[in-house]
Amino acid sequence: MKEFLRKIHSIFLHIALFPSRFGKTAPQPAASEVLTCHLQQRRLPPWTSFCVRYSSIHNDQFGLSNFNWRVQGSNYHILRTGCFPFVKYHCTKAPPQNLDFEDKFFTMLKVINLGIPCLAYGVGCWMVIGAAETVQTSVGPVTVYFAYKEEEGAQY
Repeated sequence: MKEFLRKIHSIFLHIALFPSRFGKTAPQPAASEVLTCHLQQRRLPPWTSFCVRYSSIHNDQFGLSNFNWRVQGSNYHILRTGCFPFVKYHCTKAPPQNLDFEDKFFTMLKVINLGIPCLAYGVGCWMVIGAAETVQTSVGPVTVYFAYKEEEGAQY
């Protein structure tokens, strides 16, 4: 079922992003690499919340909504959702824990709602972007977006 949904999602993105991807042949970094590079570039902050454009990444984390992510010995709880035309990440440094139930719950909500709230969330993200930052990846820079400029080392 997950592969079927991944294929439908991929077809939708190719159609929706066609104008922005036309003529582009440069490789795209994986979403997971952008996540890792952002956290490292920020020197493993206690938390961060950002968006990255679908058109800038290869979506290798499709189907993951709430999961643990290890970076240089630190663990983060990642809350991730598509919010077209972005992927939204909320990252909180925390000890590892089993997030399988939460991951399945949030994923089911997205499927049941046909992704419509995710689309509305994307429009909202588009309207409140107040800051951007360039993340260096192995295949080049990627811009990530924030609702407001985050203070380095801020706890909240």
